[in-house]
Amino acid sequence: MLASLTPPITLKLELDVLLLGVTFLGLLTRLGGIQFPKAAVFDEVYYGQLVSLYVKQIFFIDESGPPLGHMVLALGAYLGGFDGNFAWNRIGAEYPSNVPVWNLRVIPALAGALCVPLGYLLVVELGYSHHTAFVASLLLLMENSLIVQSRFMLLESVLIFFLLLAMVSYLRFYKAPQWLVSSAGWAWLVLSGFACGSAVGVKYMGLFTYLLLLGLASVHMWQLIGDRNLSTVRSGAGRLLALVLIPVLLYLGFFYVHLTLLYRSGPHDQMMSSAFQASLEGGLARITQGQPLEVAYGSQVTLRSLSSKPVPCWLHSHKANYPIRYENGRGSSHQQQVTCYPFKDVNNWWIIKDPGRQNLGVSSPPRPVRHGDIVQLLHGMTSRFLNTHDVAAPISPHSQEVSGYIDFNVSMPLQNLWKVDIANRESERDIWKTILSEVRLVHVNTSAVLKLSGASLPDWGFRQLEVVGEKIYKGYQQSALWNVEEHRYGRTEEQKEREVELQSPTQTDVSRNLSFMARFMELQWKMLTVKSEDSEHKYSSSPLEWITMDTNIAYWLHPSNNAQIHLIGNLVTWVLANIALAGYGLLTLIYLLRRRRKIEDIPEGMCLLAGIVCAGGWAVNYLPFFMMEKTLFLYHYLPALTFQILIIPILLEFFFFFLSSGINFSVKLFLVYHIFSPITYGYPELSSDQLSGLRWRESWDILLRKR
Repeated sequence: MLASLTPPITLKLELDVLLLGVTFLGLLTRLGGIQFPKAAVFDEVYYGQLVSLYVKQIFFIDESGPPLGHMVLALGAYLGGFDGNFAWNRIGAEYPSNVPVWNLRVIPALAGALCVPLGYLLVVELGYSHHTAFVASLLLLMENSLIVQSRFMLLESVLIFFLLLAMVSYLRFYKAPQWLVSSAGWAWLVLSGFACGSAVGVKYMGLFTYLLLLGLASVHMWQLIGDRNLSTVRSGAGRLLALVLIPVLLYLGFFYVHLTLLYRSGPHDQMMSSAFQASLEGGLARITQGQPLEVAYGSQVTLRSLSSKPVPCWLHSHKANYPIRYENGRGSSHQQQVTCYPFKDVNNWWIIKDPGRQNLGVSSPPRPVRHGDIVQLLHGMTSRFLNTHDVAAPISPHSQEVSGYIDFNVSMPLQNLWKVDIANRESERDIWKTILSEVRLVHVNTSAVLKLSGASLPDWGFRQLEVVGEKIYKGYQQSALWNVEEHRYGRTEEQKEREVELQSPTQTDVSRNLSFMARFMELQWKMLTVKSEDSEHKYSSSPLEWITMDTNIAYWLHPSNNAQIHLIGNLVTWVLANIALAGYGLLTLIYLLRRRRKIEDIPEGMCLLAGIVCAGGWAVNYLPFFMMEKTLFLYHYLPALTFQILIIPILLEFFFFFLSSGINFSVKLFLVYHIFSPITYGYPELSSDQLSGLRWRESWDILLRKR
C-alpha cells in the first residue's frame, strides 16, 4: 500500500552527441601515435633539461615563466619512471629506453585534445547554436599548428586549455540567474578562478586573459548593483574570493611546491643571494650554513655584491697594480688593484679591523660591528687596506678609483676609513649579520660609496669587474650593496699563519633558515629582472609575420629518409580567421550604429559578449608581443589564434541571423540607408518590431517618400 503511494523517481539524462563526437576526434588526433618520433623535437630539448632537474630535485631558474607548466611536464616524467639521465643536448637526439616518451608527451596532448570540446562549449555559452559550436570545434580540430604543438612536450596546449576553461566556467556562472545561483553555480566561478591562476602559473602570457576576464566580471558586477533580488555584498565577496584570492593563493602554492621539490644546489645558484644559496642542500650551503652570525672586529669575510649584473662577484684584490698610465693617456695612482671577481678565490677574503686597535684577531667575547661603526678592511693575502681617493677610476672616470693602499712615499695619504651603513636594519644600532645584512660601505673622507660599476677591466686587470667609489649616490642600488657570504672568526696575527687559515674550510657554529616568502620574493624578482641573452634564431619571427603565416618552424628532420615535422598553420583557417576578425569589427560598428538609432532587433549579448571574449581574447594574447624584446616564434601566436578561429562560425551565425530574422531584402536596404543617412527628413524613428512587420511595398514607399 505504501509502495504504491511512493512517487516515481525520474532520471533525466541529456547527451550532446556533437560534443561527444568532437571530444573523441580531439583525443584521436592529439593522442594517436604521440611516441613518434622517438627523438627530441625542437623545444623538447629545453623543457627536457628542466624536467631532468625536477626529477633530480636540483634548483634552477627559468626566466621564461612560472613553474606550473614545468611541474606538469615533470609529473608525466615521474609517473613514467624517468630517472632524469638524458643529455637533452641537441634536436633530433634519439631517446633511449629509459626515457618514457609517451608519458612525457601525454599531458600536453590531453590538454590539446580537450581544447576542442572547450571551444565548442565556449561558443554555446556565448549564446550561439550547437551547430555553430560544432563548426568552431571542427575548425580547432583541423588546425595543423594546434595539432602539432599539442603532440609534443611543449606548453602552449596546456596554456590554451586553462584559458578556455576559465572563460567557459565564468560564462556558465554568469548565465545562471543571479538570485538563483546554487552551490553548483558558485563551483563554476571557483573553477574559473582556479583556471585563471593555473594559466598564469603556466606562462605569464596567461595574465592578460586573466585581466580580460576580471574586467568582464567587474562590468557584470557593476550591472548587478541595485538589484533588490541579490545580495550585492555577498555576490561581490564571492567574486573577489574566487577570481582574485584563489588565483593569488594558487600562484604562491605553485612556487611553494617548486621550492620544496628543488632543495638541492644546482647550476643557477650563483644568480641567487648568499642567503638563498645557503638554504639549499649542497654547494654553498656546505660552506655557509652554521657560520658565525654576527660580524665582529677581527672577522675574516668575503663580500659579495648584491648586484648580479653582469654576473655575481666578490670584492677582490691581488698582487698587481693599476698601470701608471691608461691607454687614453690618463694617469692612475699605480696602487694595488681592487676588483670584483666572479669566482670564489682565496684573494676574496678581507679582515674587518678596528681603526683604534692593531689586533687582527677576534676578541673573547667578540665585539660585534654595528650600523654606523667606522672600520678598516684589510686584504687577507696582501695586507693592503681598502682605500679610495680623488683619482679617476680606470673605466668610469666620473667615479673614484678604489685600491689597496701602497705607501710610495708621495703626497697621496692613506684614506682607508669606511662607515658601515646597514640598509635593511631593523634598528639604529643593529648588528652586521652574516648573509642577512645588506651593507653600504661609505668612505669617511670623501663620502663616496663602494660600488660595482659593472664594466670589465682590460687585460691588465685580467678582465675582472671594476669597483669604484661613487660620490653621487641616489636611492637603493644593488650595485652599492654588499653582504658577507663566507665568514670566520680570525684567530691569528701572523701573516703566514693567516694565509694558511684563509685557505682552510670555514668553521660552523650557528645555523639559520630563510622563510618561504623571502625565497619566493627573491626568486620572483630574479625571474622578472634577470634575462638570458636572446640570440637571433633562424626560425624566429615577428608578430606581423604571424597574421599572414609568413613563417614556420622546422621541428624535426629524420636523419636518413628526410621525413620532417614543421609547425605550420592551415592556410584556409588562417585566412578565414583574419577575414572574420575584420568582418566582426565592421559588423560591431554597424551594430552600435543601429543601437544608436534605436534599432534593437539583434540581442545585445549576441554581439558584444562574443566580441569581448573572442576578439578581446585574440587582442590580449597577440598585441603584447609588440612590446616584447625577447626572441619570438610562431607558436607564441597559438593562444590568440584559438580565440580568433572561434570568430569564424560566430560571424556566420551573425549573418544567418540577420538574413533570416523575418525582415525582407527591401527592408534591409532601407535599414542600411536608415543607419547611414545623415538627414532624417522629419520622419519618426521606427522600432525593430515595426520594421520586422513591414512588407516590401511599404518599405519601398517609405524609402521613395524620403527620396
